Amino acid sequence: MINTVLGPCSPEDLGTTLMHEHLLIGYPGWEADAAAPPFNRKETVKRCVDRMLELKALGLRSFLDPCPIDLGRDVEIMAEVAQATGVHIICATGLYKEDQGAASYFKFRTQFSDVTSEMTDAFVKELTDGVGTTGIKPGVIKVATQAHRISPHEEMVLRAAARAAKATGTRITTHTDEGTMGREQLDLFAAEGVDLRHVIIGHSCGSADLRYHTDLLDRGCTLGFDRFGLDILQPDRLRTAALIGLLGIGFEKQIVLSHDSVWCWRGRPLPVAEVIAPNWNPTHVFKNIVPALRAAGVSQAKVDALLIDNPRRFFS
Repeated sequence: MINTVLGPCSPEDLGTTLMHEHLLIGYPGWEADAAAPPFNRKETVKRCVDRMLELKALGLRSFLDPCPIDLGRDVEIMAEVAQATGVHIICATGLYKEDQGAASYFKFRTQFSDVTSEMTDAFVKELTDGVGTTGIKPGVIKVATQAHRISPHEEMVLRAAARAAKATGTRITTHTDEGTMGREQLDLFAAEGVDLRHVIIGHSCGSADLRYHTDLLDRGCTLGFDRFGLDILQPDRLRTAALIGLLGIGFEKQIVLSHDSVWCWRGRPLPVAEVIAPNWNPTHVFKNIVPALRAAGVSQAKVDALLIDNPRRFFS
């Protein structure tokens, strides 16, 4: 069974799943912006419900929101949206990368204590008891690294995630930048004894280097091709070309799809989707990427593997 925000469900019941989207994000420091509009919970829930129903009409049944603890996560909003739409929503525990997450607390505590153990305890507590007093249990651990390096702080987070995963049987999904550090993430997880079949290296579509992709896939992990629509970071034509290539050489069982879209923001909203990334919305895979794959000769069975079979297999 996998924990969703409304309780456990069987991986067999997940159906068509987007594996990396965000209902709400708040970068640390948003609360210091006194000139930002006040957070409107009711409006946020309505926006998320409307968008989720749009996705449900396209066949979506499940949705992973891997917002870590320190990026404005609100699991009760997720639960409201799941209740209103009938879509399974899976939330996360974990911490974001050092340069954009809320690293100060644990970095300060490294002077006095074993912070890796403290992080492990925090993750395990949420996984076993639920987030705060909500009783809502995460179904995945989310961690992140910067481009081209893993800082000492990030290494502690990854090791804590690995230990929590082993203690609870929970899967891990990651953030990478610029298609880098996937190998190093796997090295750390393997050193901690994690089964790499239970790891998604997220944003792997940030690289079009097939050697990078196959190096990771050969170790048994799953790749997240999960930033479709973010052409400002990597053109979709390169993501699609790399994906088609990997499908053509037999890796259709180890890739999942998504957009990393953000539907609502704490603090001042960002006009990213409307202005500089018009395809960065969670319908893009269904409306544009899947038809492009089919037109290129990718079978419906392989498309179903990306959106249905692989999420189920990952959580089984």
